[in-house]
Amino acid sequence: MVPLGMWPVKGLIATEERTSRRRRLSGDCESMSPDTSCLLEPRDVYIPSAFCVDEPDVLHAFIEQFGFATLVTVREGTPFATHLPLLLDREQGLLLGHVARANPHWECLAETESLAIFTGPHAYISPAWYVTQPSVPTWNYTAVHAYVSARLTSEERTREIVDGIVTKYESASVNPWRNDLPEEYRINLLRAVVGFELPIARLEGKFKLGQNRPEADRERLLAHLRDAGTDARQLAKFIDQRSCQSSIFACRTR
Repeated sequence: MVPLGMWPVKGLIATEERTSRRRRLSGDCESMSPDTSCLLEPRDVYIPSAFCVDEPDVLHAFIEQFGFATLVTVREGTPFATHLPLLLDREQGLLLGHVARANPHWECLAETESLAIFTGPHAYISPAWYVTQPSVPTWNYTAVHAYVSARLTSEERTREIVDGIVTKYESASVNPWRNDLPEEYRINLLRAVVGFELPIARLEGKFKLGQNRPEADRERLLAHLRDAGTDARQLAKFIDQRSCQSSIFACRTR
């Protein structure tokens, strides 16, 4: 296996070249209007560079934190989607999962590239929150796209994948389920699912957090998000965490 740091991940390779190209651009995205793109290269999703995230550790951590994905594959000429939890194996560069054997999605997985979409906090943004006027409403959000191929797994490997998903999500419980099913019962259940490994070809991250706005607008945005509903507060928390890793927002400890 190729180590994770050596994947041919679109947007993660040639970082120095991309940085140089950014410096050569006239102007910067934070001073541009929200509808103006300063894309640096062709992508499979629209990402103005102000919102582009290409740090591998950040993308991996996002997938691990928001692991419930939408997996999309073209089946018989039509996009086919399944919503499911996926585990990230950083060392091997894999996403791991399973679907019900009755779900026809597994039959086409190995035939073409698929897209796994991971979404995090998001919220409506009112123009009334901004100092700068006139302004318009928008929606701020976070997402990572993983472009993957697929290979189906053996019954033994599928069992490892299922147990890995259970362990990840039970570990947060005060009284975790012990996963000690009768063996015959477990075997019958495993035969009703199909496991798979999804080697990651490339990743693309987009965190639209208001980075293109003036500082005063960003501060007002955060203040209103913290006082709004659950989704908004989750987005504010994410921005605070992100700000401690970058210079986009003033770092806070709350």
